[in-house]
Formats: sequence, structure tokens, C-alpha cells
Amino acid sequence: MSESLFDASDGEQMMDKLSLYFAYPFVRYCVMVGVMIALCSSLLGVTLVLKRYSFIGDGLSHVAFGVMSVAAVLNLSNNMIIVLPGTILAAVLLLKTGQNAKIKGDAAIAMISVGALAFGYLIMNKFSTSSNLSGDVCSTLFGSTSILTLTSREVIICAILSFIVVVVFVLFYNKIFAVTFDETFARSVGTKADAYNLLIAVVIAVIIVLAMNLVGSLLISALVIFPALSSMRIFKTFKSVTVFSAIFSVVCAFLGIIISMLAGTPVGSTIVATDIVAFGICSLIGTLKGGR
Repeated sequence: MSESLFDASDGEQMMDKLSLYFAYPFVRYCVMVGVMIALCSSLLGVTLVLKRYSFIGDGLSHVAFGVMSVAAVLNLSNNMIIVLPGTILAAVLLLKTGQNAKIKGDAAIAMISVGALAFGYLIMNKFSTSSNLSGDVCSTLFGSTSILTLTSREVIICAILSFIVVVVFVLFYNKIFAVTFDETFARSVGTKADAYNLLIAVVIAVIIVLAMNLVGSLLISALVIFPALSSMRIFKTFKSVTVFSAIFSVVCAFLGIIISMLAGTPVGSTIVATDIVAFGICSLIGTLKGGR
């Protein structure tokens, strides 16, 4: 009896605490942006995993860190102006370089990502005017505090870009599906595979820039990879995997943000930890169903 009362009391305290948190605009902004970014990153995650190009998210996140370092040194109040075009340019270069017979895709990603990460830290270390360089670098890499300092303007920009990503994916779903599973056949029937590969690279670059504030540059790949891999443990078709991946990503992002508020843990790391636990559950379900 006492245990049930204790549990009920804990639940009421938790709800009161959440109600108190959600009274603040920055918490609502955090949840809205987190859900939007999770949805966008999951849509193309399936395509990247199937094309064996999942680490492009990791490479572009390092590029975004390098460009963001330059923006910080230049004291640009709106770093999106330089970060977004710079990351899109890097995505195009990765796509072109990865098609080079002398430099394979994985080598191109490693070369560009490591170079950009090193260059970005060098720039911040040499020219930064901040009194807390280590804190700035940690926040950029792991997204520990920046998601909690979003303004209404940044939320609107994120909403617009997220809407564009979803619309592009829905409109070109069939073409993306064709390029993902059999690019050679898609070319033979007249599909402009290069153009759609470029479209995928650009959209991924946009998602990476949006996700920088949520989980930081080092954890972005988790938002892309885990929902897709978890869905593939249970479902077989491209459509069902994509739909479940989106649901999985949104639920994990929401739970991760809620847990981080209640436990006082970093937002980005908590979301990734939630993804990992959910991946384990999906793997268990897939095993029980007889999947591989």
C-alpha cells in the first residue's frame, strides 16, 4: 500500500516538474526542434544506410563544425548564413569525390571530415575571443547547451527547412527509392541518378546543419543510423522501414529530451542513449520474429 502511494506521489511530482519546465518557452522550442530534426534525419537515413553511405552524416557534421568555427571567429550573429552553404558545398564535393575511382567514398569522407574538424579547432584555438574556449568546443561537438538557447526566429527557420525536407522526400519518393536500390537500372530507364544523388546530398547537408544544435557534430550520425537500423530489424519493405524509422526517431527524440530534463543530463547524449536502448529492443523483437 505504502509503495503504491509512494509511486503515485513520484508520478505526480514528475508531472509537476514537467509542467513547470514546459512553462518556459525555451523548453517548448527545444522539444519542437528536436522532433522536427528527428523526423527529417530519419527519412533519408534509410537511403544512406542501404547505399552504404551512412557515414556521410558524420563527415558533413565535421565540416559544419569547421565552417561554424570560421563563423564564430568572424563574429557572425547568424552563422546559418555561412554554415548552410558551406556544408552543402562539402556534400557536393563528397558526392563527386566519392565517385572518383582513385578516391573511394569512405576515404573521401574520412579525408574531408578529419581535415575540417582539425581546421575548425585550429581556427577556434588561434583566433577565438571567447573566455571559455573549451566550453564552446564541447557545446558544439556534443550539443549540450545550444539547443536550450534557441530563439523563436531559429525555431521558425528550422520549421521551414524541415517542411522543405519532408516535401522534397514525399515528392521524389519513387525516384529516391529507385536510386537507392538499383542505381544502374534507374539510369537505364532514363532516371537522372546523378541529379537525385545530388538532391539527397543537399538535403542531408540541411539536416546536418539543423541537427548541430540538437546533438552536436559528433553525435549526428546516431540520428541518421539508429532509426534506420532499428526499423530494418523488424520490417522488410522500404516503405514500412521508412515509416517506422520516422516514428521511432520522433519518439526517441521526445523521450530523450524529457529524460534529460528530469535527470539533468545533456540533451544530445540522452537522445542518443535512448536510440541505443530502443535499438536493442527492436533487435530483440526482430530475433523473436525470426529475423536476422
